[in-house]
Amino acid sequence: MSTVLDDFSVEMTGKDIAKVENPAGVIPPGTRVNVTFLENEDLAMRVAAAAAVKRLGFTPVPHISARRLASAEMLEEFLTALRDIGATENVFAVGGDPAVPLGPYESSLAVIESGVLQRYGVGHVSIGGYPDGHPDIASDVLWDALQKKDAALATLNLPGTVITQVDFDVDRVLQWVAEVREHGVELPVRVGVPGPASVKLLLGFAGRLGISTSATIARKYGLSVTNLLGKAGPENFIRDLQAGLDPGKHGVVKLHFYTFGGFKTTAEWIASHGADF
Repeated sequence: MSTVLDDFSVEMTGKDIAKVENPAGVIPPGTRVNVTFLENEDLAMRVAAAAAVKRLGFTPVPHISARRLASAEMLEEFLTALRDIGATENVFAVGGDPAVPLGPYESSLAVIESGVLQRYGVGHVSIGGYPDGHPDIASDVLWDALQKKDAALATLNLPGTVITQVDFDVDRVLQWVAEVREHGVELPVRVGVPGPASVKLLLGFAGRLGISTSATIARKYGLSVTNLLGKAGPENFIRDLQAGLDPGKHGVVKLHFYTFGGFKTTAEWIASHGADF
């Protein structure tokens, strides 16, 4: 029986090459591994990480952070380097953190509509989703952006996927995915979940994202404010998500693991829980 844990994807940073190599044997070949585009990473680091992912038999999904691109030339330099290692088939286009764009791209939509991606062999584009909203972007703006990106991908005949930010409230996630469909977006959705990590780290992560994790939600997820040294995994969340999914209402839904609790820890957790859902 198919479950949300089938065909999962995971995320790594440019500094995680060794961490990916160690547990490589427990991750199914072809698994999609997203490679971040962070401020403290450079082109060489990002490309080396994507190359390692490909060498290990996985599918690299390099991030393209629109507002971090200082110029159109910077984007093409990055895509050229990725194409040289055969890693442009799949990308994740995201706006990025800077409030003011460093260059000509104000949003991931601008990158998608530029037409540059296809020239370098991009055949699939993932885009971001925010079940709990965004602390700096109004809800109606987020919905409008999602619909426009969906429409742009359709116009360009590019398949896509929505990858969500982490949200610890499974009911909110299920409602949001249903609303995605109500807004006419039928792209597959990969729900973002954190791999197993310390309670203290998870609560801190939730706070940095502006996620409103109430005591009830935290307890249901497995986070205990009285035991910050303990660990919490996503099993409760995934089990409730699986139980609440209605294919007719929610469409295709899979999982995307954020591995800030450790790539190896996440990989081993997935391998040991594959039959649980």
